[in-house]
Amino acid sequence: MRQFLFVVVAACGVSAPSTQAFELPEVTVPRIAERAATPEAFVPPGWRVEHLARGRLDTDAREDALLVLRMDAAANVVDNDGMGPPRFDTNPRMLLALVAEADGRWRRVMVDHTLVPRPESPVMGDYLGDDASAAVAIRANRTWVVSLDSFASAGSWTMSNRTFTFRLEGDCMRLVGFDQNSVHRASGATLTESVNYLTGRAWTQAGTISDAPGPQQPMRLQSKAPVCITDIGNGFGFEPALTATR
Repeated sequence: MRQFLFVVVAACGVSAPSTQAFELPEVTVPRIAERAATPEAFVPPGWRVEHLARGRLDTDAREDALLVLRMDAAANVVDNDGMGPPRFDTNPRMLLALVAEADGRWRRVMVDHTLVPRPESPVMGDYLGDDASAAVAIRANRTWVVSLDSFASAGSWTMSNRTFTFRLEGDCMRLVGFDQNSVHRASGATLTESVNYLTGRAWTQAGTISDAPGPQQPMRLQSKAPVCITDIGNGFGFEPALTATR
């Protein structure tokens, strides 16, 4: 997970704040082909490859691919008369996972356009930290991660980072890990949270930016039912259901 100074929202719940009302241009989510000759051939018209990571996603020895796509429509870059940049890019992103097949072609195993939120406020920083290659990566153990930042230059005391770890299991891109770090800029209160969705175990750790963190508090998931990426939606709206262990 990327190192960052993080923030908690209110009572340590984190969300991407909507600090400035903004009417977003309407967009239509395109259909993505099930198979194609190359990873680039999956990119629909009007979209571009922002990042392409390679590594193993399934159990064979072939190298697979994970793409971050960004819509590239001039109509989605709008004038902004308030705080933030004078031209605000609201083009959405989508995540695309592909596996290489024995015949040399590629097969889509996941497409998601909600985990990384669409930009909706000019005072919010880029949710991928202005670097999709650092925020989205395939790891050596067939897992891959998405790291989301929330930072507002005005209108909110909060900034945060949450990292989702996934692994392909059949038709499910399963959530196997969730990590969150946060700080409240006014009070200095910090919170770290880590959840293992395979074992059901978790822990939280509270502290302040001026003192050493307190002890880890063991927690557990209320349910070990698999969570797929399609169950999550907006990455800042997701909260694991945890219970303190006794």
